[in-house]
Amino acid sequence: MPIRQLSETLIDQIAAGEVVERPASVVKELVENALDAGARRITIVTAGGGKSLLRIADDGHGIDAQELPLAVRRHCTSKLADGLTQIATLGFRGEALPSIGSVARLSLRSRPRGAQDAAEIRVDNGVVDGPRPAALSQGTVVEVRDLFYSVPARLKFLKSERAESSAITDVVRRIAIAFPQVRFELTGEDRTPTILDATEDPLRRIADVMGKDVHDNVLALDAEREGVVLSGYAGLPTYNRGNALYQFFYVNGRPVRDKMMLSAIRGAYMDTVPRDRHPVAALFLTIDPRDVDVNVHPAKADVRFRDPGLVRGLIVGAIRERLSAGGLRASTRGASDMLAAFRAEPGPSVSEPVGFDVKPRNPFSSGYRAEPAPGGYTPELSPFRPLGAAGRAQGMSDPGPLGGSPTLDRFQPQARSEPSAPAETPDYPLGAARAQIDKAFIVAQTQDSLVIVDQHAAHERLVYEALKLALHGAPLPSQLLLIPEIVDLPEGDVDRLVEAAELLARFGLALERFGPGAVAVREVPAMLGMVDATRLVRDLADELLDQGTAEGLKARIDHVAATMACHGSVRSGRALRAEEMNALLRQMESTPGSGQCNHGRPTYIELKIADIERLFGRR
Repeated sequence: MPIRQLSETLIDQIAAGEVVERPASVVKELVENALDAGARRITIVTAGGGKSLLRIADDGHGIDAQELPLAVRRHCTSKLADGLTQIATLGFRGEALPSIGSVARLSLRSRPRGAQDAAEIRVDNGVVDGPRPAALSQGTVVEVRDLFYSVPARLKFLKSERAESSAITDVVRRIAIAFPQVRFELTGEDRTPTILDATEDPLRRIADVMGKDVHDNVLALDAEREGVVLSGYAGLPTYNRGNALYQFFYVNGRPVRDKMMLSAIRGAYMDTVPRDRHPVAALFLTIDPRDVDVNVHPAKADVRFRDPGLVRGLIVGAIRERLSAGGLRASTRGASDMLAAFRAEPGPSVSEPVGFDVKPRNPFSSGYRAEPAPGGYTPELSPFRPLGAAGRAQGMSDPGPLGGSPTLDRFQPQARSEPSAPAETPDYPLGAARAQIDKAFIVAQTQDSLVIVDQHAAHERLVYEALKLALHGAPLPSQLLLIPEIVDLPEGDVDRLVEAAELLARFGLALERFGPGAVAVREVPAMLGMVDATRLVRDLADELLDQGTAEGLKARIDHVAATMACHGSVRSGRALRAEEMNALLRQMESTPGSGQCNHGRPTYIELKIADIERLFGRR
């Protein structure tokens, strides 16, 4: 078959297959153009899920009439004055408008600021008509009708009108988070109107998108490392969702979906969120344009960082530090869900099961230490077991040795035993213990609320945090293999493992290069016991290739620590004395992350006295 030159129309339709995937893709490209034009008000009108009509109007600086033919011609743009190394705009490829015009009926009206008249140009199946005079006050209006009418093979792959309409809403909301100072209005016969008013408060815009309860359930981020700045908000571990749709990432204002950043979020919340749940986050990275490549894909949703390890470390470190510094906080949705359950008629719950959590209180630093409680009682802040001798007297079993280390029991001091609970309510964040319910839950009272604590979940977290501190404070013990395990791998995997050998050695895994396509494993982490060294090394090699990190080994060790903490913690069904319950509360107040257990479940909930009074009609 002879080689021949494709027609311009066919070339544009091929390009449209990459740029225009669905109506939401069209909206994304056109809204980004409006933002690049300095718009402060953007209106999006849809019909038929965007398949029949898409109209985007803005009040930006507009396009001169003589430039309209260039605007609808491929690879014509005003945004690459400094080349691909200094991209400071959302759009830059010059493909969106001609691609749209090749698969739909496109009209473009514009009137620059200060111009006396507006002009319009039309593109129908790649055929350009105009420009000609038009009526418009200011800005630009782009109208797209009958999307994919010229390529019916693409049209049949679109989803229902409701699904396409929902996808458009998601795109607009995702972009709007990065531009809170811009007003977005989304209307049409196929949807409920959505209006996002302009604001100078980024958190208000985030709350408009995610929900009003975001205000009380996120922590502000502000970190910088080697010129890379991270800002935004990270949700409390117990304020989580069933999917990752409430994780928003922006690089220099550009919405992106980067797998490395997704991996960083998972790493930051690794032992605080259940495996089937996803934290909430809106992260904004500001980085030198020369250190990030946004010209990876025509859709411009993917990016490549020059130093991905730096960016990942910044995200993980900043979130973990903020969660630790945030003190004893958990989601406010738990209390509201519980109150709703009291009021609701019998039947299935309509709220998302995110767990019962506590309304945020004042933050507590990791160095918090309890003052003597009324009555002279001072709790011992043992990181492993606040129950002391009293606990053993009640029959609590010893958890056994820790890989040859002393038992958990040997880490703890003896607790004092003042059996009577204090008569007054001390000014502690979790208050004073008043009762134990079903030998599983501690009921405590603060100055203005009632607190219910899951004793096993709370103590499990305390033990786990102390174990992690002991384990990762120094290189972990390793077990020498009598015969080194030789693992055959591709040369690229061997190179990556050898580069990470020093880090792996800190976790007890000693390996070295064994020829061009193999590594010799000489030591494995003692904590893991009988381990399949070959499978472990291959899994780590895959992780290094996919994410550039070796967090998998640390995760395995932390999983062992979590299992030990679970078995070494006070169990449900144990009767506790007042001083034992109060000691547990004081330890929770001084331990970062104690608002949720190792599995991501909340350790306590809080009900305000005012809320309880409303339940009984007293308010």
